[in-house]
Amino acid sequence: MTGISLGIIGVGNLGGALAEGALQAGAAERVLAADVSSERLQELSAALGGRFTACSTEEAAAADLVVLAVKPHIAPSAAARAGAALQPGAAVVSVAAGVPMASIEAALGAGRPVIRAMPNLAMVVGESATALCANAHVSKEQMALAESIFGAVGSVARVEEPQMHAVTGLSGSGPAYVCLLIEALAAGGVNRGLRPEVAQALACQTLLGAAKLLREKGLHPAALRDRVTTPAGTTIAGLRQLELHGVRAGLMEAVEAAAQRSLELASAAHAQG
Repeated sequence: MTGISLGIIGVGNLGGALAEGALQAGAAERVLAADVSSERLQELSAALGGRFTACSTEEAAAADLVVLAVKPHIAPSAAARAGAALQPGAAVVSVAAGVPMASIEAALGAGRPVIRAMPNLAMVVGESATALCANAHVSKEQMALAESIFGAVGSVARVEEPQMHAVTGLSGSGPAYVCLLIEALAAGGVNRGLRPEVAQALACQTLLGAAKLLREKGLHPAALRDRVTTPAGTTIAGLRQLELHGVRAGLMEAVEAAAQRSLELASAAHAQG
């Protein structure tokens, strides 16, 4: 991807993490960034060096790939402002949660390649789970470029746009569910005599290690669970309590509720538009 310029409009936590990850991984040669906060731009410029350039929205929009990393309610207006400066045929990626591609397309004009991305907060540490979908004007090369950019800060999956609500409920909101699990596991350890900092460290590493085993070994969760569970042992005693308290069903319902809320918010935004 040598020579590729990445324009990012909005460099808060997500936009800043994307800039850093893309430069460090070599997915982009340089980043052109615009933001309402000059302090934030100065901070990133000092941290990322000469390949990061603070500029206007119009200048950022002239990059090879342009990412809108702004709040959902201003995404269409930001797209409209950037639209006139876009290179012919350049793709625009929106990470605005709940904003459909149709809203970005309407702001940019007919025929513009638009990609919608749903990353999560783990982008900040290079471990985001990002889903991408694209309109009919996006080329294979543009989709591959978007995958390389977001792949620099985690893993990437392609979905259809209607599935973005499920993505929101699963991986978009998922870090909050995981934090709740870690908090509960740590509390259980404290209840049995561990110091809080030790309990949290063990809980965090346990989830991290289990996830890494599943991902790198290609295991089904049930297979790993069976490896840990011995007849009449400690693990099956714990698992029985989780099933009795409906933890599995609760997590499934959490994803469903968050996905449904995402759909409701998108419908309300469409009605207001």
